[in-house]
Amino acid sequence: MSLFPLLETGDTALTGSGQLPLAREIAWDFQKDRPRWEGGRPVYVTGAEAVLVWALNALHTGRGEHDVFTWEYGQDLAELTGQPYSDGIRQSEAVRRVREALLVSPYIEDVSQVSVNFEGSTLFLTCRIKTIYGEVAMDGAGIAL
Repeated sequence: MSLFPLLETGDTALTGSGQLPLAREIAWDFQKDRPRWEGGRPVYVTGAEAVLVWALNALHTGRGEHDVFTWEYGQDLAELTGQPYSDGIRQSEAVRRVREALLVSPYIEDVSQVSVNFEGSTLFLTCRIKTIYGEVAMDGAGIAL
């Protein structure tokens, strides 16, 4: 019996052939900040779109914030607020931390063209993510710090 009977769990371990299983996530409506549902069931996405959903969720989760996740999952961008860093150092450090947070996924090969902009306590992020399925773009994602 599953704790969450409506959600199907996938196997994230390597397959017998040494390859990763197809990435699969619940589709997320980032404008409304909630999962997408149709007909009373969650909508699933696979491949590069699933990796993008994973990446956005990882960036919206503070590292070590929830016991359910490993220490490698999430980001530690909140540590950049309230520090006496110059704007250039704060931006370059944010870029490094974003890349570090995303590259823990075995489905992500590279994170490039990372651009960050701080507006108050929100970081706006644009980047290109090279997944094992192809490239996806993250445009203007807002991350509360």
